Amino acid sequence: MAGRGAERHPHGADRLCEAGDRVYSRAVRRGRVPRTDAEPVPCLLELALLHPDPDDMDWLVPTSPQEVMTRLLRGVYDEVSESQRRVGSAVAAFEWYADLGRQLNTFASGEGSAIRVLDGLSRIQAAMDEATAACTTEVLTVQPGGIRREAELTEGLHRALALRGRGVRMRDLYTHVARHGQGLLNYLELMGDTVEARTLDEVIDRLILFDRTVAFIPANADRTMALELRHPALVEYLVTVFERLWRLAIPLTAPLPDTGIEGISHREQSIAALLAEGHQDAVIAERLGISVRTCRAHIARLSETLGAASRTQLGVRIAQVGLDGHRPSLPATALTGRDREPPTAR
Repeated sequence: MAGRGAERHPHGADRLCEAGDRVYSRAVRRGRVPRTDAEPVPCLLELALLHPDPDDMDWLVPTSPQEVMTRLLRGVYDEVSESQRRVGSAVAAFEWYADLGRQLNTFASGEGSAIRVLDGLSRIQAAMDEATAACTTEVLTVQPGGIRREAELTEGLHRALALRGRGVRMRDLYTHVARHGQGLLNYLELMGDTVEARTLDEVIDRLILFDRTVAFIPANADRTMALELRHPALVEYLVTVFERLWRLAIPLTAPLPDTGIEGISHREQSIAALLAEGHQDAVIAERLGISVRTCRAHIARLSETLGAASRTQLGVRIAQVGLDGHRPSLPATALTGRDREPPTAR
């Protein structure tokens, strides 16, 4: 019986079926629903969105939306981290085989190497121009860092305009910080509906895919070297990584979700999660595309909002309100001051 119900509801908590949405929403509004209401939607019990009322087993009570949101965000962080690890491992393996001088696979047509090392900006730009000229359908890009500089946008503008002229569709992934750059907004307005953009807290390193047949990734830290990848299996893997990140990302035209905790912004929630993982300020700033100074300002505001007097105490407060991605041990209002009673004269 449970198996058949699961087949009728093949989804996760991030996209409930219509019937599940109705029952869960009713449970949140009313505080509980009869068990019979949930029989047509076993997904709600399987996803732990509803659970038995300990006072009356004929009723079901809902998991709070804030807890569901925290659970989903933790899943996003885990998936992005795993994708980053697997991309790094795949590239390292190919570089190792190349150093051994083994014969690389080639396209069935025999055109070019499966992996080419492009040394120098002029060679990188020439290869990109060649791939742009051959592209006919789709370009997928991941752009890490924060606000895009005008020089970066201008450098690739001629390629983007050429692609638009041929009707090529483009999808771009950025960090949330990029939303605040006027240059990016101007670029997207110029490109019109040819480009669709979404953002995430964190993305993998720079990636450009043309027609799902050739990919470009950085080969060193300062990006003066790049790898041109034409091995079908590796390119397909990178496309899969992109599509996974794209599904998790938020459209640039949509607002960022509320954290559910008064006084704490979405960016500060991301910083809190990385602090809970033990990262230093410089690493957090790099992964979120902000300056170290801005990162420390957000950490100071977090400490003030959560009433933490030290870095150690801040870590405890983050865990208590669930900003580390786990269920909070105290209500968020207990630390942000919303439920504190005014002092009384004694």
